[in-house]
Amino acid sequence: MGWSCSPMAAAAGGSAPRNTHVAHALQRAGLATLLIDLLREDEEQDRRKVFDIPLLAARLAGAAQWVRQAAHLAALPVCYFGASTGAAAALLAASTDAGRIAAIVSRGGRPDLAGATALGRVRSPTLLIVGGRDDDVLALNRAALQAMHCERHLVIVPGATHLFEEPGTLDQVVDHATRWFLAHVRDPP
Repeated sequence: MGWSCSPMAAAAGGSAPRNTHVAHALQRAGLATLLIDLLREDEEQDRRKVFDIPLLAARLAGAAQWVRQAAHLAALPVCYFGASTGAAAALLAASTDAGRIAAIVSRGGRPDLAGATALGRVRSPTLLIVGGRDDDVLALNRAALQAMHCERHLVIVPGATHLFEEPGTLDQVVDHATRWFLAHVRDPP
């Protein structure tokens, strides 16, 4: 049986093509995935909900709790993968989970939205992946990196914009995320 990372988080549109692509690639690498929408369909158009990081974090924490209580999943390490506001939700949820999250990966994320206090409390190894042409988000990720005190690393994907739509850039995200998760579920902190 392969190692696992569950759940994999996305703030809105868990079934969005980029998130599905990442989930399938992680599965091919032997990682179990739970691809979830943190917002209900009727909430997705409400911009306040999309940026309600405490709400998203609570829902993600609930999914992690479900994984831990499911008999067939309980022994598996839990990791978070979040994009955009889903990354902030993952970091906020992890900041209150006493280091029980094996690893976190943020893709084009907004870790700043988790808040400096939460970032300082994250104990899970965290990988921040940002597009090289996403200047504003890159600056926010660099600042978040400084606020964190856990094992952390920033990867810049050359030529990528915020959504990693350029040919090959999303595959680079998958490669970095897979290596990060496998390294940390095989030898958890």
